[in-house]
Amino acid sequence: MKKIAPRDRVTHVFVVMLENRSFDHMFAMSGIVGIDAATLGNYNEYKNNQYRVQKGAPLSLPTDPGHEFHDTVEQLCGEGKQNDWKPGGPFPPINNSGFVANYATTTDELTGLPPESAWGDVMSCFDTPTQLPVLYQLATEFAVCDHWFSSLPGLTWPNRFFVHGASSSGMDKNPSTTQILKWEVPGLGFKYQNGSIYDTLNRAGIPYRFYNDSGAGDLSMYSDDPKKGSVVGAIPQVTSLHGVLLTEINSLEHFESDLQGPYPYLYTFIEPHYGDVRSNTYAGGSSQHPMDDVYGGEHLLAAVYEAIRKSPYWESSVLIVTYDEHGGLYDHLPPPSAVPPGDNNPPVNYNQNGFEFNLLGVRVPAVVVSPLVPKNLVDHTVYDHSSVPKTVEALFGLQPLTQRDATANHVLHLLSLPEPRTDCPMQLNSPTPSSMSARPPLSAEQLAAYDALPVPDEGNLSGALANLVKAEVELCNGTPEEIAAIRARFEAITTRGQALAYASGVMEKVNLLKREREQPRKHAVVNNPE
Repeated sequence: MKKIAPRDRVTHVFVVMLENRSFDHMFAMSGIVGIDAATLGNYNEYKNNQYRVQKGAPLSLPTDPGHEFHDTVEQLCGEGKQNDWKPGGPFPPINNSGFVANYATTTDELTGLPPESAWGDVMSCFDTPTQLPVLYQLATEFAVCDHWFSSLPGLTWPNRFFVHGASSSGMDKNPSTTQILKWEVPGLGFKYQNGSIYDTLNRAGIPYRFYNDSGAGDLSMYSDDPKKGSVVGAIPQVTSLHGVLLTEINSLEHFESDLQGPYPYLYTFIEPHYGDVRSNTYAGGSSQHPMDDVYGGEHLLAAVYEAIRKSPYWESSVLIVTYDEHGGLYDHLPPPSAVPPGDNNPPVNYNQNGFEFNLLGVRVPAVVVSPLVPKNLVDHTVYDHSSVPKTVEALFGLQPLTQRDATANHVLHLLSLPEPRTDCPMQLNSPTPSSMSARPPLSAEQLAAYDALPVPDEGNLSGALANLVKAEVELCNGTPEEIAAIRARFEAITTRGQALAYASGVMEKVNLLKREREQPRKHAVVNNPE
């Protein structure tokens, strides 16, 4: 692929991917002129009641809205329409009418049913300027993309795989523990048929780097109540990939200082803290998961932006902020058709629902930040998460990974100014404080009850644990006996309490190695205080 931007204009790409919010939920009531947004006239009907779009959203929801594949079919096509889905067949007609019906009845996320008084919460939309002042400022100072869709209907893991490889290798359902072990232990990570964007960057000799929100005790640095989180929330999903090591994930506590020195990493991917994954509350994180509040994510975005803004790389950088999927929250815009990735011979068959990847998922928020982007730009270009690798490929002259990114749009056309702007804020608005009493911390009795619960066979907890198995194998000498012992320890875990203890033990080893590696960095800072 031919480079489409001179390297002296754009040299560094930064990406932040947060969790589980739809575009309308975050921006419909923003007042931003020109966006394709839901209005107060949009509604879902359930049990003979109309649940209308409303201005002002709760900072957290009482239960986790469904966002598995079949949940999303019902949300997009209407109450009960998931039963009409035939593997390999077309979607039922889409009218975005089943969000309330699904929220009122699904327990797929293992957080129970919401009270009837909360059914309409999935139709609520933030008062963006007051409830999300950081995201609002980024959107109005730079570009907001109102046609950025998740890469397939629903669910976290496959959508996050698309941002790294323009494919999920056919995965259309969050993986089970058995499936994860098929890739984590024998092959040391999830593999794409054509490799990931990191494999491509390696071949091209282009350095890249990973960061996540992980502070003292592996808790969030940006949450307003990090003690509600857990060590499991500090496990980045990207470490499930082949070749991505947990020991090579950098804490965001170093991000600002790293950018003040030589920073040869031309692509940087940043993950939040996922909060209390152990007990499925997701509290105490910075991912903006609907059961957590939005403060941590707002705080993280401000910290990332301000670090880049103060750095010598600001004028030649672009920051992309998006969300992995809609999290079961309402959006009025039907997703468009999609080009299937075409990698039809994955190492493992992950396809559970017969989905053919010919339709994008629900629309998600996205902003593009650069001093080369005009202020207050609204972009209607259709994107999906494959637009991230496409942007990297277009910038550095790299070949596409799949047919999806080959045909995807990149964001570099938004960087249209002849010279970098000089009016970009150095500091963003402060996040709106949340009421920490809105969800009191779990009592000792509640924590003990959660610890006694079995580890679910699929979902974020089992996925994080499998990533830790991979990390343990990567830390050992790799003998068959050691690998068998690691796998046996993992397979002996039956409760969430045991899972937490296992996670703490592995992270202690990981953090010890990281501290040893950080000594040269700290020594360099002391000797070069500027």
